[in-house]
This record gives sequence, structure tokens and C-alpha cells, in this order.
Amino acid sequence: MKTSYWLAAACLAAALPAHAGFKPIEVQDQELSQLRGRYVMPGRIISFGIVMSSTWRNASGDLIGASSTLQIQQSTVQPQFYVTTINQAGNGSTPAQGTGNVIGGAGLGTGQGVTQVVRAAGDGNSAYNNVSINVSEANQAPVQVNNPGQALLSGQTITSSNAAGSVSVSALSGGVQMAIQASANQGNTLQQVAQGNVLQNTRLLGNSNLVNNLTQLNVVLQNNGPSTGALDCNLTTLNGLRNLKF
Repeated sequence: MKTSYWLAAACLAAALPAHAGFKPIEVQDQELSQLRGRYVMPGRIISFGIVMSSTWRNASGDLIGASSTLQIQQSTVQPQFYVTTINQAGNGSTPAQGTGNVIGGAGLGTGQGVTQVVRAAGDGNSAYNNVSINVSEANQAPVQVNNPGQALLSGQTITSSNAAGSVSVSALSGGVQMAIQASANQGNTLQQVAQGNVLQNTRLLGNSNLVNNLTQLNVVLQNNGPSTGALDCNLTTLNGLRNLKF
């Protein structure tokens, strides 16, 4: 073997710290094929949260909706969704009955990953489906909200209604569903986060409605968190291999 190969092996050995408990194993191609995105060490995640909100404002200014929050920290014993309903009165007038017609879409709820749909059969409508992921660093987890809303128990449905329509928030298996049925045949919207999938589906049949669906994932990482000894490499030493054309 060439001297350069021996030198490279020595540099690699020096770059890896001694760790008695570290026993590397081979990862099969089938397992690697299931990996997605970038991963961090579990100990570095100090807070994880989900914020969901759905609102519907009709032509008269009536607003109906709900928001749901979930925040998990290292001290969290059991994850819990909390719900707050949104209910605002408009100018007191009654919107014209919706006369639009939207057909099809039976398979929209079977999509994998993120599914966002807006179907409109009216005039002057606006509908927004938004999914965002915020990753930040901090020295400590965010302060928990003292009054986050009403706890959503397994199998429970929280409802509210006004002139704009009715909203229901339900606890699904491994997730949450928000549904708004607008009054006067204006349409409906559904937002669901469950089993690793996100669905945002809006159907507009009337005029001058404003619909918003938002799902936001917030991840807070420990600032300058220590790395695992088994994976901590001396990058300076490894950089030296460039001179050997490795």
C-alpha cells in the first residue's frame, strides 16, 4: 500500500475521538431510501410546536374560525393540543346565497405529504393555504403560554358558530382536523394534520369571501449544543487530506 494511503488512514484515525460505547453498524440501502431532509441529534431539540389556524370571513364581515397549538419541550410529560375559537360579528347584513357549483375532488383527502387545494365557483373570493417551517436556535425553550385555550381530548370535537358559519375542531388519530362550513351556501374549508400529512382544502361557492388556512411548525434547537463524541470529527485534520488529493 502506498505511503499516502497509510497517512490518510492515520489522519482519519486521529480525527475520530476514542469512544468505547460507539459501535458502528451498516445501514442497508432500503433504510437509507426512507430518509428525507436533514437530521439533528435528538438532544439538541429543546422545543417543538405546531400552530394551526383556519378562518372564514364572508361578504358582510362576519368571521368564524379557530386556532390550535401544540408545544412539546423536554419537560413535557404528554403532548396536548389546545384550541381557541374565533368569532367576530360583521355589519349585520346577509350575504347573497351562493349559487356556484364545484364537482369532483373525492380523492383529495388521500394525498401523501402536503396537499393544498382551492376550488372556486364565485367572484371576488380570496383563499390562502400556507405551510411554513421555522427553525431557530436559543439557549432555552420558549416560555409556555399560561392560558393556551381549551384542551382538545382524544375523540373530542370543539365547535363554534355565528352568522359566517360553523367551525369544528376534532382530535384525530395522531393529529387534528379543522373544518368550517360557511352559511348561505358560501362554501367550506378543511385543514388536517395527521399521520405525517397536511391537507388544506377550500371550496368557494359564493362571492367576496376571504379564507385563510395556516399550518406552522416551530423547532427550537439548543444554541451551540454539544455534538456526540462518536460523530465529532476534527475538520482541521480532515482538511489536510486535500493536500494528498483525497
